[in-house]
Amino acid sequence: MHKRSYGPAARNLPTDQGMDYQTIDSHPILQPRRSTSGQGMMTMVKGGTELLQDPVAQELLTSRIPARLAYNWTDGTPRVVSIWFHWDGTDIVMASLPAAPKLKALHSGDRVAITIDTNDPPNHILSIRGTAEVTETQGVVKEYAQAAVRYLGKERGEAYVGSLPTDIRMGRIAVRPDQVVVLDFETRFPSPVASLRGA
Repeated sequence: MHKRSYGPAARNLPTDQGMDYQTIDSHPILQPRRSTSGQGMMTMVKGGTELLQDPVAQELLTSRIPARLAYNWTDGTPRVVSIWFHWDGTDIVMASLPAAPKLKALHSGDRVAITIDTNDPPNHILSIRGTAEVTETQGVVKEYAQAAVRYLGKERGEAYVGSLPTDIRMGRIAVRPDQVVVLDFETRFPSPVASLRGA
């Protein structure tokens, strides 16, 4: 079967019948071989919170992959941090110690962005924009404890949470999504890539 070559990142990847790997923005992606009709490739799925029920979104929301939280620093410059999260069905909840730098800049009502994505191609990506609610709590944030069990496993997670002071003060960051993008680099691609189908 004919295999197109698109650079070192894609040369050793297997091909499927009617499919090719192509490198786009350093991502080796599985792409339907373009026909003369230009059919077979879709753009990314972009919309509201209903997309959080998409199987790709659900896969990522229940994974052990840290969220990438993007926000503005006090001088307006962008920041991004990797952080544990817990999805409660409505909000993406994260937590930090009060001395964490991000809590100096983040305030309730701030607009933020979150990405959760896989490392290996074809990359699955969940991109979220929403509004943060930031509160200070005494004691371990409940969702932080739930995240610890998910990331570390039940025994290690509970042991870690149990090692924290019972009166610890934490900052709770709850992000209410309102804009959602889902990509899987199999049938759903960034719009510039999908536009190639007409080339």
